[in-house]
Amino acid sequence: MAVIKVQRPTLTLAEKFYLPALLKGLKITFGHALAILRRKKKVTMQYPEEKWDNQMPEHYRGAPALVTDEQGRERCVACQLCEFICPPRAITITPEEIPSDDPWAKVEKRPQAFEIDMIRCIYCGLCEEVCPEQAIFLRKDYAITGTSRAEMVHDKQKLYKIGGVRTGLVNKWNELK
Repeated sequence: MAVIKVQRPTLTLAEKFYLPALLKGLKITFGHALAILRRKKKVTMQYPEEKWDNQMPEHYRGAPALVTDEQGRERCVACQLCEFICPPRAITITPEEIPSDDPWAKVEKRPQAFEIDMIRCIYCGLCEEVCPEQAIFLRKDYAITGTSRAEMVHDKQKLYKIGGVRTGLVNKWNELK
């Protein structure tokens, strides 16, 4: 095995005392300070009053939520694909059968319980991608708070409330399928 010896560069006297690096850093700092004092540059955001909502990028992935169709019916068919693909296992679904007297009994299942633990969720978007009925969407929300762990587990009712209505074709309600 060959050993390669790398020569260190020789430093000048000013470089040995770090003087040029200190002066360069001070110049940048004073430049930013003057720009802030002249009100040419805004550094801080007053959070509750100002929000990032109008500056959110298109690719931002927020918290998952369940959505309904235009008639208020739930889109989820309790296929449990989102539960199986979730890396941190934040989603828990308990399926139930739809009664045979229901006009949409052809679907077979619906979620009896649907919970997402927002503390465990890593906002990867895999649940949204795998959903065949487009029942789960990542909303552009970044302020998800709670005072206890129990508040951070969103149940089916809360997920539908924050998810809202989504328009478009739903395979679940399509009579031709």
